[in-house]
Amino acid sequence: MACDESGFSGTNLLDPASPVITHAGVDLDVSAAADVIAVLRTSLRRSSEYKSNQLLRPEQRPALEWLLTTLRGRAHVHVIDKTAYVAARVFELFTEEPTYGAGTSLGSDHSAAAEALRHRTGFLAAFVELTRTKRVRLMDHAAVDRFFATMPADVPALRALTRARVETVMQRLIDEDPELPPPLEPLVPALAETVLYWSAGGRSVAVVHDEQSALTPGRVDRLGQFLAARVDPPPLRSFVQVDSREDPRVQVADFLAGIARRGRPDLEELLEPYTCAAS
Repeated sequence: MACDESGFSGTNLLDPASPVITHAGVDLDVSAAADVIAVLRTSLRRSSEYKSNQLLRPEQRPALEWLLTTLRGRAHVHVIDKTAYVAARVFELFTEEPTYGAGTSLGSDHSAAAEALRHRTGFLAAFVELTRTKRVRLMDHAAVDRFFATMPADVPALRALTRARVETVMQRLIDEDPELPPPLEPLVPALAETVLYWSAGGRSVAVVHDEQSALTPGRVDRLGQFLAARVDPPPLRSFVQVDSREDPRVQVADFLAGIARRGRPDLEELLEPYTCAAS
């Protein structure tokens, strides 16, 4: 499988201008993908630097429809609502032992509780600030204070949450405990769901992916181990990152992910066979 994403914004997950992240996987060999790119290049009249936003122009509608018809049955898009993702991470990180199943269909379902937090933007922002621990070496007690100060009192699932529990988990994050999945990296569960879709419980999948700093070798290895412990045969056989400019399969995935991320009403029917929403 060849994969790419659209809408990745690092830890800036609450930007209303970019509400979703999409992760596309395509089941094409290099030759077939190159043929698709050649057709699109001709339509766009460009030899390089072609992107999905160019294909979404009104005059490119025939090419867009051709692409989404051609890929049917050979491609899939996983869609993550970033706000819902952040809300669910609160529960997965602080109310249970975090695992690499967080945010996937193999993890706990916190969708109902997360929905209660969806519009508590101050609290969610405090959570993001608290858990943004890259290059942090000491506990930010002020950030912990803001997290608890903004915590809504009317969400039952949060009532048992203690400062001691939060600080214990935060110290593990600061210490870069490899067993804790990164709480602000939706590409990790997105990759898991894409692999689970294509493995379908019956095969192992080799993934070729566009280069992404969030998908470190250690994280991908632990994700693979988690999946293998719960699904037979192991869903993820191998994982390689490549420069998308050098792999037409990843370029096709990039097109599809970018198209799906726009969420345009006029594309709903064309995209329906490809998309799968996540909480």
